[in-house]
Amino acid sequence: MSEAYKVGEKVVYPAHGVGVIESLDEMEIEGQRLRLLTIRIMETDAVIRVPVDKAERIGVRRIMGENVLEKVMKVLKERPEREASDKKVSWTVKHRNYLEKVKSGNVETVAEVYRDLMLLKREKELSFGERRILESAQQFLASEISEAKGISFEEAEDLLKSLFEED
Repeated sequence: MSEAYKVGEKVVYPAHGVGVIESLDEMEIEGQRLRLLTIRIMETDAVIRVPVDKAERIGVRRIMGENVLEKVMKVLKERPEREASDKKVSWTVKHRNYLEKVKSGNVETVAEVYRDLMLLKREKELSFGERRILESAQQFLASEISEAKGISFEEAEDLLKSLFEED
């Protein structure tokens, strides 16, 4: 994403979802001049300021294209077998792994977390922590899918949920 950022451009900020670049500013911090992106997260209205030269390393990226959207939909539709060793992993370890994946901002990885928790929800009632991670993954995916497909956030949420309706 080394091309220049533009005010009004929509980007994805890891673990927060889609935001709009509101401004590009220069600011002096501790004697250094920094160029900063001001990003307003669309779903929460949170404002995040990111140094332009660190944005890519932090994980700020453009909205996924059609090819990535297809990969995400494929991940969501997969129904992997849970291995016996998977069931023995403690909730603490699973929780930490899920959180790391959601915070990564990698849309395919977040889709895996969403899929795995939606499938687990069919088997048992999710714990409070699992529900929070599921909601976070759903919000993240729905915000980006809505932008990528040009549909409303609610339509994107419905699309996600429809992939897991029992036959």
